[in-house]
Amino acid sequence: MVAITYVEHDGTEHAVDVDEQMSLMEGATLNMVPGVEGMCGGICSCATCHCYIPEEWQSQMPALSDGENSMLENAIDRRANSRLGCQIPVTPALEGMRVELPEEQA
Repeated sequence: MVAITYVEHDGTEHAVDVDEQMSLMEGATLNMVPGVEGMCGGICSCATCHCYIPEEWQSQMPALSDGENSMLENAIDRRANSRLGCQIPVTPALEGMRVELPEEQA
């Protein structure tokens, strides 16, 4: 299990343990973290698992695919550090990570 903290737009924190090889989206939805919907079930065909990855964790992220970039074009309040949680596998390297969530999902 990998400790991940999801932070809602208002600062409310949800510290959860996520199984390795699950995605950030799966970790959030299985732990009922508000603000992460994952409507497509993790197949990168919506933007309802939009999240912000802090700078200090960027080096641990997989490359942004064309498909993910396309879906992020539909995200509300997209930023330079926006990613889709369904496209980020949880690995031991993410232990202690904080994931910020937008106020709204697309």
